[in-house]
Amino acid sequence: MTLLLELMAPFEAHTAMPCTDEDPELFFAESPSDIELAKLVCGPCPLRQECLAGALARREPHGVWGGELLVGGEVVARKRPRGRPRKIVEPAIETPSREVAA
Repeated sequence: MTLLLELMAPFEAHTAMPCTDEDPELFFAESPSDIELAKLVCGPCPLRQECLAGALARREPHGVWGGELLVGGEVVARKRPRGRPRKIVEPAIETPSREVAA
């Protein structure tokens, strides 16, 4: 977050960065809903592209940078919740039987 503050220094006189009003922990949260909130906070930021480019260049291991989620240094669309995924049981499809005319 310190590097982000250094990036923002020239722009502080002109525009308030949305991330400075939030708790920095939000951008490194575990909860998928908090991650989505952090991405929304980044939406109107004029430094989004620079923030993401800097994070990728530094190989940030995780967190929301420039409105994108990084996991293992790679941009991913969504964070999966912790634990095992639920088993999806396909409903049994009943096929109509044909009656044989006798």
